[in-house]
Amino acid sequence: MSSTMSSWRITNVRIVTGQGIVQGSLTVTNGRIAGVYSMGQHEEKTAHQDGLDTIDGAGGWLLPGFIDVHVHGGYGGDFMDANADAYDAITRFHALHGTTTMLATTVTAPKDAIERVLEAAAGYRERPGAGARLAGVHLEGPFISPRWPGAQNPDHIVPPRPDWLEAWVARYPGLIRMLTLAPEQPGAPELISRLSDAGIVAACGHTDADYAAIKEAVGAGLSHAVHTYNAMRGLHHREPGTVGAVLTCDELSAEIIADGHHAHPAAVKLLLRAKPADKALLITDAISAAGLGDGEYELGGLKVVVSHGVARLAEGGSLAGSTLTMLEAFRNAMAFGGLSPVEASRFASANPASLIGLSEETGSIAVGKAADVVLLTGSFDHVRTWVSGKAVQPIS
Repeated sequence: MSSTMSSWRITNVRIVTGQGIVQGSLTVTNGRIAGVYSMGQHEEKTAHQDGLDTIDGAGGWLLPGFIDVHVHGGYGGDFMDANADAYDAITRFHALHGTTTMLATTVTAPKDAIERVLEAAAGYRERPGAGARLAGVHLEGPFISPRWPGAQNPDHIVPPRPDWLEAWVARYPGLIRMLTLAPEQPGAPELISRLSDAGIVAACGHTDADYAAIKEAVGAGLSHAVHTYNAMRGLHHREPGTVGAVLTCDELSAEIIADGHHAHPAAVKLLLRAKPADKALLITDAISAAGLGDGEYELGGLKVVVSHGVARLAEGGSLAGSTLTMLEAFRNAMAFGGLSPVEASRFASANPASLIGLSEETGSIAVGKAADVVLLTGSFDHVRTWVSGKAVQPIS
């Protein structure tokens, strides 16, 4: 089947929609979902009689494409490289593991390096890419806590700078979708309010905030928490800390890196139970090493060693992002949390779409939405990914 044809159909699949599972077929016209039909409906009966090219899904699963709001790189590319070749490598690699939309995530870096990413991402999102759609940028830092740098370079941490944000938003309207900061830092409440006013997700991460500080920040517009449990003040029964606030504050959505290394499977299960059904998200936090195996890599100017698939800073041993894919996160969420495919799909697609304001366009399978879908086998292995109805081609 041509990846560029305007109309096609996939039959004999279990389609995960926002309402449940439909066993039947899906049609696509001009990059949009044109119909979802259950077995026995007229469209299903005439699947091979109306001229549409048809794919037999072999009884597999058809899911809404995954949306990764926190990803640094993959297949040798890093979004900090700020060039189209690197972005092609990243977007295609992750698309071949089910991701159809992503945010280019930065690291704590000098201002000019961040601005190079903004410039590159602004240009890249305006042209057809090789894989997943680039929906914007997630600025992770540089306004974080020196006490919780994690794998961020502490040399480049700075206090919140509302003037930087205003200049970036003016130059690149609509590009910055999320900004991660430490809410307890001086000037952070003002910046959070400005983010909220600008329609940018204000997220806490790499933070030493106590419970009260997080609750206060929520009042100012804080709405999200990145890689929950990691690089933040932990939970204590007499001072719930950042983690306690994230788990119990229903206004906050929360990410989790479900790789079994960043958080114990039981901790993943706890978060998925604690948060409202529409407030938990799966992410990868993947770095350039994703898809390339063990070896030595770099993240934000810091040396990283990947061993048995786990990335750590060469100096100090802190976890340094992951080599996870969204497909692995989806499968792990089902295993760790005892979730159904419908539940895990919500955490991998619908919830992140809602967080960054894309629910009308993507994140679920419904007539009229972009045909961002991924076909898996019955045992959840990847078969094919389509972005706006166009099949993503394998890496040669």
